[in-house]
Amino acid sequence: MRNYLKILLALFIGISTNGSAQSLDKHLEEAAENNPLLKAKYSEFQAAIQRVAQMNSLPNPSISFSYLLSPVTPHVGNAKANIGIQQMIPWFGTLETSGNVYQLQSEALYHEFIDAKNELYMNVKSAYYPLYEVNREITLLKENKTVLESYKQLATTGFKVGRNSMTDVIRVDILIENTDTEIKLLEEKIKPLTIIFNNLLNREIDSDLIIEETIKLVKIPLNYKRDSLLLDNPTLKSLDLKLQSAQASEILASKEGLPSFGVGVNYGIMPEGRDMIMPMVSVTLPIYRKKYKAFAREAQLNQEAIEFYQSDFKNTLISNYEMTWYELESAKEKWMLYQKQIEKSKTVIKLLEKEYSSTGADFVEVLRMQQDLINYQIAEATSIKNFYIALAKLDYLTAKTEYNEK
Repeated sequence: MRNYLKILLALFIGISTNGSAQSLDKHLEEAAENNPLLKAKYSEFQAAIQRVAQMNSLPNPSISFSYLLSPVTPHVGNAKANIGIQQMIPWFGTLETSGNVYQLQSEALYHEFIDAKNELYMNVKSAYYPLYEVNREITLLKENKTVLESYKQLATTGFKVGRNSMTDVIRVDILIENTDTEIKLLEEKIKPLTIIFNNLLNREIDSDLIIEETIKLVKIPLNYKRDSLLLDNPTLKSLDLKLQSAQASEILASKEGLPSFGVGVNYGIMPEGRDMIMPMVSVTLPIYRKKYKAFAREAQLNQEAIEFYQSDFKNTLISNYEMTWYELESAKEKWMLYQKQIEKSKTVIKLLEKEYSSTGADFVEVLRMQQDLINYQIAEATSIKNFYIALAKLDYLTAKTEYNEK
């Protein structure tokens, strides 16, 4: 297990979540720099930008050359050779509209990249807090084992002086063995959790991690970023840009269905040495309308599809926000409950320990309350994990910007 993770505890006990945020920021920054999926998204965006320049350019000019080898009836005025060059020019605004289509598509890909980055941040956090939970559970169980060993010593001493039976010692042994097994299983659980975390950062799977020993909850305002839910979400922004691109495609279809012009010049080499230069103008007539109508209809159907996607995504986004907010509040309420139960359990245990030391009675109750205490402490750690995973999801849904919104 130690080959996969060397957990370095924080220097200060009781570190606040600000310390957690500081260490997480480093992991998030590393993930943003190294994650291969995020790099792929950014490369797609960069590739789309290159298409804009391609669509804004005129088609290549055409050059023709002809040479008269052996005229059948040679006469004055026949050209020995002709060289011509022609440039086709689309209808006014066609190139600009075409470039606009791909410009909007590239901007949509940029917001998809932003969404991928935010999702990566959520995944990193969601992989970090289970490690905190396991580490905290191991610490609590080791502390509990120390308490149980002191109880065993107390029960053994009581048995020797005839104050209690050997069953008290055996009961403690059973609990110690259970605790040892739980610790072993948790230590083994660290390995896959560490691999998951390090893979998100695209680094060696056995790289060291710094895990805080304790993390406190933070206060979250009511309706946290609820008003900006539909305004800042990058997926909605991407869909809006795709809709604009589809609308521009419909305009492009109408422009491509208009005539295009060709301008050029023809140079004729005459045998008498009086060469000719002839300007040329041509017009391409798009009389076959089927493909232009299909192009326009495709753009219209794409607009309909995107509008349906927008509506569905908004509904899903609002639903996910409400459920995640419930998960956040539920974790907070449970954390508050466990805090109270922990304090009360400690008070009861002190009273029971005092009574057992003097009379040797209620040892089973002492053990039961001690197990209740450790269960509440573990449940508290789980509630903290659940709180911060829900907060990470909430930050993703509301498109929180990590490095300027602490």
